[in-house]
Amino acid sequence: MSAGLPDFPWDLLKPAKALASAHPDGLVDLSIGTPIDPVPPLIQSALTAAADAPGYPLTAGTVELRAAVHSYVARRCDANVPPAGVLPTIGSKELVAWLPTLLGLGPGDTVVIPSVCYPTYEVGARLAGASVVRSDSLVALGPTPRVRLVWINSPGNPHGRVLPAPHLRKVVDWARERGVVVASDECYLELGWESSPVSVLSVCGGVFDGVLAVHSLSKRSNLAGYRAGFVAGDPALVNELLAVRKHAGMMLPAPVQAAIVAALGDQAHVDEQRERYRARRDVLRQALAGAGFTIDHSEAGLYLWATRGDNSWSTVDWFASRGVLVAPGTFYGPAGERHVRLALTATDERMAAAAARLS
Repeated sequence: MSAGLPDFPWDLLKPAKALASAHPDGLVDLSIGTPIDPVPPLIQSALTAAADAPGYPLTAGTVELRAAVHSYVARRCDANVPPAGVLPTIGSKELVAWLPTLLGLGPGDTVVIPSVCYPTYEVGARLAGASVVRSDSLVALGPTPRVRLVWINSPGNPHGRVLPAPHLRKVVDWARERGVVVASDECYLELGWESSPVSVLSVCGGVFDGVLAVHSLSKRSNLAGYRAGFVAGDPALVNELLAVRKHAGMMLPAPVQAAIVAALGDQAHVDEQRERYRARRDVLRQALAGAGFTIDHSEAGLYLWATRGDNSWSTVDWFASRGVLVAPGTFYGPAGERHVRLALTATDERMAAAAARLS
C-alpha cells in the first residue's frame, strides 16, 4: 500500500459479511456507524434553496456559516472562540487524515494517539511520514522524541469512554508546556448516555493556543452523505489550515454550507435523533447482556464495546453465524483484541431482529 498504509479495515470483513448475509432473515449490519435515518426536512430545504451555486465556494466558509459555527461552539462547547478560529471541513475524516500534513509534520515527528481508537489517526500520521505512539497516559510516554501532535477523542470511538474536564485540562497543560498541538475529536459530543461529554475548548480558560476541536454533523444531523464538519480553536492554527486548504482546493460545496447553517441552528432534530439511538441502544444492550457479554465504557457515543473474553475475530464469526455483522476490536488497536464494536445505526426493525437472534 502507498505510504505504508494498512489494508482498509472493513475490507477484511467480507467473509464475515457473506456468512451473515446468508441468514434466512437477512443481514443486520452493525459494523459501521453510518446513519440510516432521514436527513431532517429543514436541512434538505436549506440545501435545495442553495442549489443554484455556479461560483466557487469560500474555503473559509460564508459569513453565515462562520457565525453559525461560532454560535454553536459558544453554546455547546462553552467556549467563546474568536471568529477567526472556526473553519468548515469536508466532513471530519478528511481533516483527521490530513491534519498532520496540513500542520507540516513529517519524518522524525511523533503523533500520539489513544491506545484504542479510530484507525484514521494512525493513517494521518503515516500519510505525513510521522511516527505513531499509542498511549492513554501522557506520563507513560517518557522521553518520546519530537511529539508534535496529540489526538484525544471523547466520547471515544470505539469504546464510548468520556474524558472528564480535569483530564482534558491536564492534556492541554502538558501539551502547552512542550509546544505540542492537541486535536480533540468530538464527533459524538451530542450523544451522552450515562455521562455528559464536554469539549476540550471548555477547559482552555478562554485561551485556545495549541488546541483544535474537530466536529462532524454526520451523527448529530444524519449528514454523513453531505460531508459536513468543522474545526474550531486556536486562530493561528486555523489560519495555517486555511492557507494550505486554499492552495489544495479543500472547499466545502456552497449548498452544504447552507445546510450546515440550518442544522446548527436547530436543536430539536438533534434531540429527536438522540432518542432514536437511545431506544436502539437499550434494545441491543439488553440482548448483549442476555447473551453473556460485558459492556465496557460505552457511556456515550454511537457504539457498544462488548466482550466475552474471546478473540475478537472469533466473536465476529459468532455474530455472523447469527446474521449480525460487527467490527472486531483489533481494527482499533492491539488493546482491542478481546472486544467487538456494535453500532446503533440500524433501523428499529433490524435492531429488534438482532436482539431476537442473540437471545
